[in-house]
Amino acid sequence: MNVNGIEVTIKGIDDISEKEILTYMNYIEEQNIGETLESLEISGAPDGNVALDYTLRPQEFERIRRITGYLVGTIDRWNNAKRAEEHDRVKHSLMH
Repeated sequence: MNVNGIEVTIKGIDDISEKEILTYMNYIEEQNIGETLESLEISGAPDGNVALDYTLRPQEFERIRRITGYLVGTIDRWNNAKRAEEHDRVKHSLMH
């Protein structure tokens, strides 16, 4: 089943409402702030509890550069001297 664009699988529970599923989804997102839920499996247990197995979407990685002690992702706000320093530095290639 698909709930709010997230693939949800239910195992061992016959009567679960969409409201309850959304509550579980909100709980997971609160525990993993800044990350996005990709899929969720809700399984029932004999004692009445549930097990939540989920997958989070990988976060995009922005390139980070270290120039004279600064960690930055982009150089668009640098002054001319700092841009020249970045331009003149030795670039190393990655070996595959």
